[in-house]
Amino acid sequence: MASETRNWFDQGGSAYARYRPDYPPELASHLADIAPSRKLALDVGCGNGQFTRQLAEAFESVIGLDPSAEQIAHAEAHPRVTYGVAPAENLGLEDQRADLITAAQAAHWFDLPRFYAQAQRVAAPGAVLALISYGVMQLGPDLNARFQHFYTAEIGPYWPSERRLVDEGYRGIDFPFRELPPPRIDIVREWSADALLGYTSTWSAVRNAREAGKEALLDAFSQDLLALWGDPDAPRTIRWPIAMRAGILD
Repeated sequence: MASETRNWFDQGGSAYARYRPDYPPELASHLADIAPSRKLALDVGCGNGQFTRQLAEAFESVIGLDPSAEQIAHAEAHPRVTYGVAPAENLGLEDQRADLITAAQAAHWFDLPRFYAQAQRVAAPGAVLALISYGVMQLGPDLNARFQHFYTAEIGPYWPSERRLVDEGYRGIDFPFRELPPPRIDIVREWSADALLGYTSTWSAVRNAREAGKEALLDAFSQDLLALWGDPDAPRTIRWPIAMRAGILD
């Protein structure tokens, strides 16, 4: 049950807000286009509100909910966004209100049958549900082999089992709705070495490895990456493919 599942992001909200990549604006625009109305969007598992605020550029009103009060405390205010602390399995929203319900990089933590029941309850007629994730980052060829070894072989054993769903682009998630074809959208960023290492520090697997006493493993990766990078302030292109399961809540 979800109440028995560890919330991996309950700490470190400031690091999460600083280093996590945000989504390109065309994603929120696409979701607004396929929603039946632009009155209200609900972002579930919103974290610090990165995607929630982007939805506010396309909807009249947005509600962002997350089970972590610490994440919500680091959420940046927006005049059309209301934040609240609530789990995906008990949204606490009135019936038939939301035109769009999203979960960005969060659905793999949910008790999906309970969340789906809540989503159907709060959905307005014809509302769209979108489960969004971004996959493993893609680096330049001079960096990618070392990164992939770190991701798969070194910290692979420390990923929670739910991570497999992200790696699969949510293809393994049960999605019993009338599905809509997803657009092809990537997140692309120009990052320094510090930004990339800061991002990896927010991973649950990295925190698990640290708690298991694997600091030497983490330090070795950071030193190897910096050696391969060259000038640590020089920007490198980082790319994440976006995966989405979207459907109509009939």
